[in-house]
Amino acid sequence: MWHDSVLGTVGNTPLVRINKLADAVPCTVLGKVEFFNPGGSVKDRIGISLIEDAEEKGLIEPGGTIIEGTSGNTGAGLAITAIAKGYRCIFTTTDKQSQEKVDVLRALGAEVLVCPTNVEPDDPRSYYSTARRLAEEIPNSVYLNQYDNPSNVAAHVETTGPELWEQTEGRITHFIAGAGTGGTISGTGRYLKEQNEEITVVGVDPHGSVFHKYFHEGVFDHDEIYPYVTEGVGEDILPENMDFDVVDDFVQVDDKTTMQMTRRLAREEGLFIGQSCGMAMAGALQWLHDHEATLDEDDVVVVLLPDSGFRYLSKTYNDEWMRSHGFSESRTNVTVEHVLKRRSTDAPVIAASPNDTLGSIIERMTDKGISQMPVIDAENEVVGSITETQILNALIASPEARNESVKTVMGDPLPVVPPSLHLEHLSSYLESGAGAVLVEHDAADGTYAVITKSDLIGALAQSNGNGTP
Repeated sequence: MWHDSVLGTVGNTPLVRINKLADAVPCTVLGKVEFFNPGGSVKDRIGISLIEDAEEKGLIEPGGTIIEGTSGNTGAGLAITAIAKGYRCIFTTTDKQSQEKVDVLRALGAEVLVCPTNVEPDDPRSYYSTARRLAEEIPNSVYLNQYDNPSNVAAHVETTGPELWEQTEGRITHFIAGAGTGGTISGTGRYLKEQNEEITVVGVDPHGSVFHKYFHEGVFDHDEIYPYVTEGVGEDILPENMDFDVVDDFVQVDDKTTMQMTRRLAREEGLFIGQSCGMAMAGALQWLHDHEATLDEDDVVVVLLPDSGFRYLSKTYNDEWMRSHGFSESRTNVTVEHVLKRRSTDAPVIAASPNDTLGSIIERMTDKGISQMPVIDAENEVVGSITETQILNALIASPEARNESVKTVMGDPLPVVPPSLHLEHLSSYLESGAGAVLVEHDAADGTYAVITKSDLIGALAQSNGNGTP
């Protein structure tokens, strides 16, 4: 048996039990793993629905142009459908979306316009406004508007909801999902409640989105709207597709919790999935913990996991990106401070001044048996670094370089890290540059200590199996 096109493979995604992460709750927790769709996300479902609805209504003719504002996943779903049906695609997105998402859309033949994130929805530069303008300017085009188009909700009434009911044999008691356009949670929740009105539907919202407060207080609070990193969920508008009557509760999750849970799902459950999946699971576990007294072993909770981790390789699954945003987890209790305390000597680092001559630095390095120094000025600011390699290169170029000052050949400063930094994060600093870092040794007098790779190896070798000092 075969499918006439890739569209025949959309839907019927698996349910996977969440084991380690959910071992503390008394019920069964399942993930609806939507990256099994051909475009890699739950949005493949509405890609078909939105376009076929436009066709039925005569909003687009053969060879026309599909226009949509998307965080990436809806665009991929629409592009796949457009390929099968012979349409051109133009998508607007925001500059906060991962490069992988933009690359996927372009790989599927779409034109992509990247718009600023931090502008009001009605600003002409926003990705909403840009999509509407393009639809007005381009003949035989249609702006599908996933936010207000009822065929978005209909796709989940017709597919996602029935799948969950059938796959759980009607045993599902809770459905938990993130909300963006509102289509997934509203359509799936609507179908499930039509089968059993006792099913609880819980929405998960990122901090910075309007849904959580609007649900609980009925207030659209502009002060609640602020930038957040998590992609594809939450809104700064109230889409018509968001049916709050279907939802029984809303919880909020911050970016750091989202990113860490996303990586834990990969590491502990083998589910290599995206940011909104981590947010949904973190929110689900938070809600289940808060309502544990109402749960028992017969309850079946389904958490919708929208997309694949491959769209976040440069972000959530990139250690440097995680660290730069303050999202990194620490899996060891050993810190830089422990390294300093273990060493046989706790003497401050030997440093050079920018005005020292290279000749004097050669003598100092030889006398102390060291190969590199930080360069620290009279105000105790770290302004550079000097290594024996830099000195050697200068002397080869000119024997008179012995009389030149350090500042003429010094390199970039060594990184300065806090004593509280965990060693797993320290290693990334040591892998680059001169292979050493500075630690503030005494805040009162502005002196520093230095840590090298050998110090790190020694500290890790001495820590016990639990990663404690």
